[in-house]
Amino acid sequence: MSRQVFLYDPPERFVAGTVGLPGRRTFFLQASGPGRVTSVALEKSQVAALAERIDELLDEVVRRTGGNAPVPAVALAENADAAPLDTPVEEEFRVGTMALAWDGGEERMIVEAQALVELDADSEEELAEAEERLLQDEENGPPMLRVRLTGAQARAFAKRALDVVNAGRPPCPLCSLPLDPEGHVCPRQNGYRRGA
Repeated sequence: MSRQVFLYDPPERFVAGTVGLPGRRTFFLQASGPGRVTSVALEKSQVAALAERIDELLDEVVRRTGGNAPVPAVALAENADAAPLDTPVEEEFRVGTMALAWDGGEERMIVEAQALVELDADSEEELAEAEERLLQDEENGPPMLRVRLTGAQARAFAKRALDVVNAGRPPCPLCSLPLDPEGHVCPRQNGYRRGA
């Protein structure tokens, strides 16, 4: 079966968002263009890592070009997107591997999210070889979302993604574990809960 690539160059909208209540949220990347929307599921830690790496890569682009690249130092207010995910949110696939690149000629950030794939291997070397073949196979690889963003779009995406990640349950002031609305058994208090 040939690889399915969901290409947005450029997207009308590319955001990270969630479905569900804090503590039970499902995280998504969602790209939209004329008449189509693609949503892919991923882990909270993947969203955080993607946002941090986008900011780091953009900072490096600005540094290497001496500030001549069309990349804002921070996310611009006019590019802020606080709207919820477009509905219905239908998962195309669960993300396994992500990649980032900067296209200097076009001055675009390239974000790729590839579907999670189970690989059978008897050794670490075989696993590494199988992963490399999978990444190089443009014809028959797993589904992929590929988005090309301007520097301003990428900064706005990273800011929103970090805001979404940090919008979960508040941390306990003693142990920093997430607080549930029903309460929390704090290891720093040896499991003791005060009565109401």
